[in-house]
Amino acid sequence: MNFGINFFPAFRPEQQTAAGYYDQCLRVSERADELGYHSVKTVEHYFHDYGGCSTNPAVLLAAIAARTKRIRPITGAVIPAFNHPIKVAGELAMLDNISNGRLDVGFGRAFIPEEYAAYGLDMDDSRARFEEGIEAVVRLWTEDRVTHKGRFWQFEEVHSMPRPKQQPHPPIWIATVSTEATFVYAAQHGYHVMVVPFAGGLERVGGFIKTYRQVWAESGHTPGQEQVQLALHAYLADTHDEAIKGFGPPMRTYLEVFSEAVSSWQGRQEANYAGYDRLVE
Repeated sequence: MNFGINFFPAFRPEQQTAAGYYDQCLRVSERADELGYHSVKTVEHYFHDYGGCSTNPAVLLAAIAARTKRIRPITGAVIPAFNHPIKVAGELAMLDNISNGRLDVGFGRAFIPEEYAAYGLDMDDSRARFEEGIEAVVRLWTEDRVTHKGRFWQFEEVHSMPRPKQQPHPPIWIATVSTEATFVYAAQHGYHVMVVPFAGGLERVGGFIKTYRQVWAESGHTPGQEQVQLALHAYLADTHDEAIKGFGPPMRTYLEVFSEAVSSWQGRQEANYAGYDRLVE
């Protein structure tokens, strides 16, 4: 089992500045590298106090990679729907080289309706955009000249540069919360999964992970080589009482900003996001 740190900005402007948050991330990453932590991860979100100070995980992770020697940066996660595959492939290959081959790449579908609306995208297309985007990025990393004629992106004879440091490409993770189809997709393609049990529910997520491992083996991948990453809230203190007292205020803020970000789900249902209309509750 490996332990890492997940940087997820969830604070009010009066509590912290963006510059102060980034400085804290860099300092914590340097110390985590010294202490032997395995990884450091950050997200891609927009507009809200929930995640909105992390619009491009590659930028922050590049700064972290430059200040560390061993710890693995993880995009948790890049959103293919919001980014052109040529741009994603090039930026992440740069990050893999800057980190000297330490990068793990996580991809996600995104789940906040307002983010899709701002980009002028239909959430009904989220899975199709997600899968097409990943396919195109992997091809750009592994093939010399790529012609892609998909539903959402088209390009011809593109030679992506730079090439990733890790060959054939960095390890790929799929961010998934409460949709079984995403666990199945990851298993079929031999990708690892990153899970947030807080949002999906421990018992429900546990069942999805069993399905993931079963489909992994059925798809011809070596059993035991799949990896599951769980993002959990934690607070460390000298005593249990001190931990409870210190944990309360930041966790309350997190729940408040999370509720605000997903409030647009109230009364809304999407076939690709079964159960997400209950997030606010």
